[in-house]
Amino acid sequence: MANKESIGIGLMGLGVIGGGVAKVLMSKPEALAREAGSRLVLKKVLEIDRSKHGTLGIERSLFTTEFRDIVEDPGIDIIIELIGGEHPAFEYIRECLQRGKHVVTANKEVMSKHWTELQTAADRYKVSLRYEASVGGGIPLIAPFQEDLVANDIRAIYAILNGTTNYILTRMAKEGIDFAEALRKAQELGYAEADPSKDIDGIDAAYKLAILSTIAFSTEIRPEQVYCEGISRLQARDFRYARELGYAIKLLAIAKRAGQYVEARVHPVFIAEESLLAKVDGVYNAINVEGDLVGNVIFYGQGAGPSATSSAVVSDVIKIAQDINRGTVGRARLPQPGGLKVKPMSEVETRYYMRMNVADRAGVLAQISKVLGDHNISISAVIQKESDPTTQTAEIVIMTHPSKEEAVRAALKETERLAVVKEISNFVRVEA
Repeated sequence: MANKESIGIGLMGLGVIGGGVAKVLMSKPEALAREAGSRLVLKKVLEIDRSKHGTLGIERSLFTTEFRDIVEDPGIDIIIELIGGEHPAFEYIRECLQRGKHVVTANKEVMSKHWTELQTAADRYKVSLRYEASVGGGIPLIAPFQEDLVANDIRAIYAILNGTTNYILTRMAKEGIDFAEALRKAQELGYAEADPSKDIDGIDAAYKLAILSTIAFSTEIRPEQVYCEGISRLQARDFRYARELGYAIKLLAIAKRAGQYVEARVHPVFIAEESLLAKVDGVYNAINVEGDLVGNVIFYGQGAGPSATSSAVVSDVIKIAQDINRGTVGRARLPQPGGLKVKPMSEVETRYYMRMNVADRAGVLAQISKVLGDHNISISAVIQKESDPTTQTAEIVIMTHPSKEEAVRAALKETERLAVVKEISNFVRVEA
């Protein structure tokens, strides 16, 4: 079968990432053609913002504001969706697949919420759906999970999946500043959006973890099944105490197989400061995968940005073009019926760091220890950190042995009602 002379590309969205992809397609035509086996020709660009028409050297005649102009164009073989958000991106992707168009997307929200439906549609209509850029930007993740690691039973994923939060936590750790100041600095440098809620609340990482977990465990895991907790409760003193105890603090996305269950959670974590993930700073991402055959594998790199993400998007386009020329279609492994269940967060067992403000007098620790003991929570260490003679209060830090989440939350509620406890200032889970 002879290779096609050219393969038509439709691009939806000309934002930062879309502009980066268009630039790659236009600046490296010969190199891309060698890899793809055909010329990759940009046929249409869907962009509602008319001020972008004619930018990046794209001919004005290629622009359209109508989705129909792209999905109904017989000269377009591959459609790249970079609009972002759930709607109308989901509906657009679905219709493209139904009309026999191959699709490449970087949309983590759509893929995490509609993974099975879209993969099923791609299989039914015998087209490819690729989404490497939806998790980890330019870090190769989706393909290794689908191809290189398939011989493994994946035991666990520990991942730093959001560059914005990792940058904020790095500044807090290194400079001893509180969350609000670190966030402001991240916004000034363009690392955080004006509305950073999806990043700092852990939602962005939860979308990505849902996608990775679905592939890794052959079980559909939706974002709402991922326990999600952000970083805004952390204070500079938590980092100071963590360092004294031999830990770093990171926002981790964690997925673990436990029998017939999968734990899926995103939250701040104390991790040993000598671990590789503890040393991942700034806007970088890192993913630690544990497999029964391969052991521990680390993926590391820039998790966002136009260049890194464009790399993943264009690579997906090239792979589809190669398949078109071979007359083949990439098939996804759909989740197994009756697969693993997601373990409720209340049943998760881990260690805990607790920081409390208490009355500075005898007998306080005995009362707190009794409450924790009544809930089967064993204390590994208690340290008094600071005292205030004026208010006659002291700050104490408690580290526990592995305990069940449900028991810890119940104990903290009861502890907070003790007259000698002024405030439960924070609690953070600990991963060995």
